[in-house]
Amino acid sequence: MSFTPEFLDELRARVPVSGVVGRKVKLIKRGREFSGLCPFHNEKSPSFTVNDDKGFYHCFGCGAHGDVITFVTETEGLTFPESVERLAEQAGLQVPKGSREDIELSKKRASLYDVMEEISRWFEEQLAASGGQDARDYVNRRGLRGETVSRFRLGFAPNQRGLLRKAMNARGIGDEQLVDVGVIKPSEGGGRNDGDEFWDYFINRLMFPITDRRGRIIAFGGRALGESKAKYLNSPDTTLFHKGKVLYNLAYARQAAHDLGEVIVTEGYMDVIALSQAGFPAAVAPLGTAVTEDQIQELWRMVAEPTLCLDGDQAGIRAAYRVVERALPIIKPGKSLLFCTLPEGEDPDSLIQTQGATTMREHLARARPLSEMLWKKTIEGLNLDTPERRAALKAELRKQISVISDKDLAFEYQKEMFRRYDTLTGGAGSGGTSGQSAAAYSGQGRNTGYGAQSYQKPYNKNSNWKGGGRGKGQKNAYEPDPRIPRASMPPKMLARRQEQVLLATLINHPVVLSKHLEDLATLRLPSKDFDVVLQELVDAVVREPDLDREALKCQLCDKGYSRLVDELLGPAVLDHGKFARPATDSYAAEHGVSHIAAMFREKQAEREKSIHSREFAANMDETGLAQLEERKLHRQEVSGVSIDLDSYDPDAFEDSH
Repeated sequence: MSFTPEFLDELRARVPVSGVVGRKVKLIKRGREFSGLCPFHNEKSPSFTVNDDKGFYHCFGCGAHGDVITFVTETEGLTFPESVERLAEQAGLQVPKGSREDIELSKKRASLYDVMEEISRWFEEQLAASGGQDARDYVNRRGLRGETVSRFRLGFAPNQRGLLRKAMNARGIGDEQLVDVGVIKPSEGGGRNDGDEFWDYFINRLMFPITDRRGRIIAFGGRALGESKAKYLNSPDTTLFHKGKVLYNLAYARQAAHDLGEVIVTEGYMDVIALSQAGFPAAVAPLGTAVTEDQIQELWRMVAEPTLCLDGDQAGIRAAYRVVERALPIIKPGKSLLFCTLPEGEDPDSLIQTQGATTMREHLARARPLSEMLWKKTIEGLNLDTPERRAALKAELRKQISVISDKDLAFEYQKEMFRRYDTLTGGAGSGGTSGQSAAAYSGQGRNTGYGAQSYQKPYNKNSNWKGGGRGKGQKNAYEPDPRIPRASMPPKMLARRQEQVLLATLINHPVVLSKHLEDLATLRLPSKDFDVVLQELVDAVVREPDLDREALKCQLCDKGYSRLVDELLGPAVLDHGKFARPATDSYAAEHGVSHIAAMFREKQAEREKSIHSREFAANMDETGLAQLEERKLHRQEVSGVSIDLDSYDPDAFEDSH
């Protein structure tokens, strides 16, 4: 929805910022401004100011700044159009609409909101009436207090057909509107044996009003109180209601989520109500379906990592796995999900009733990340006693990760999954047994050591292979795992083999070469013949950025490097650095190249340091001292970490991909 600048200016002029902010912040008048404690960060001394004349708020502590619309959007979790509509309603302004069809639909929706409000009040009246005794008994058995029943506006649909329609007709609400909101439906064939042309959608049920983000009633859920094929029943999709986009209790949970920094997603109405009554107000639930992509996006508007609290039975586990499948394509850096699995046979309502809110909080504190649930889902029931089955698991992991759209996040997931794979299948240094079953692995990734494979090494994609910081007494970031046997070759031969592995990887993975072209162009290898090949590779990609593996090899051969190409791509090199193989995925190849290149950069810096030291020894004047200091600072910026080349073991980066 779009708004004209004139309308927005009029809205800002009519609604003073201090009036809206003052409902959430205690403001003190200081001259022409107001001040108070900032609602966006914790502070003891006021640094938050509001200026009605200028129409904005500003915090000198955290930098928060905006107008009245921004404040409502940031503090109440609304979208910009929703904030505008809410403020316009307060100011008595009519929000401009679009086309004639939009205007008609808006009018229809507005009238249907009134219809739903009237129906909800009638259900509440029935719960309090004599006919609602069974429903009240059920509510009491579930331990709901009176204020909770009122807070959630619970009601009762009587066990008598036609009563709702008759009551609404008497209040001026026609059958067409009742059909539009989904509380009655036309009988098949135009009528029933009793002559009534409509069916009541809800009969003999405890009623739960369902609201939109603004708190307007848009649908109902009903819990059967007698024999029924469906224990719970939701309204059908209507003009107001689309169940895959709505979360139960969203309107009330939004503010609590902002205040508490958490959202708990449960499976049903009663779980939400029980959590709220026990002191967990930021609880919501999907409406009879697995959590959808739209609902996940809605949850992320409230907090970065909402917690799914699912029943501790097989159905709850399957529901969690469905959420994993839906979330993977849309997760992004900083936006994910946590999973809290309760003991078998328990749900939030039953757990709180029997063990209390403290136990519930303890389970929430142990919620597991999405990555762990993906691993558990993938290995469940597998037997990995043959190479073919282990390879199938690795292929399935790659397939699962491939749907992640963010490349950096997909790279991190690949590292995480293959660390777990190495531990499970007995990868280098893991001490595992290749024939064990997946069921023997607990999957508690955060509390378990992983195998010392290439994915265990820290890697910063923004480092340009110039090394990261190292504090005093901290181990070298590239130090090989001591459990891995060192290569049985002289240091000089080992260094040459490292150059070969680097070049072989770049030839077999042109995408890695293209991605880091600028950094590779400034890298110098110790061996002159290999350094020339590296520069030829760089020049080739500069001339033709889309060269593939075979084209790169042809270019080198045309330049007279056929013998070197055969040497680089021979089995001795590829066995030594398995990430150099053509079949290895680009994530592993890039990771391997990054480590070797980082070490050669450090070696290059050491050579420069030695040269500069000799120059200084021959020129001990002030000019030489100043130049040496300048070069020293430059080396610190470029290198950042000292790497012991002699301790580097390429076997530490071998990977069984």
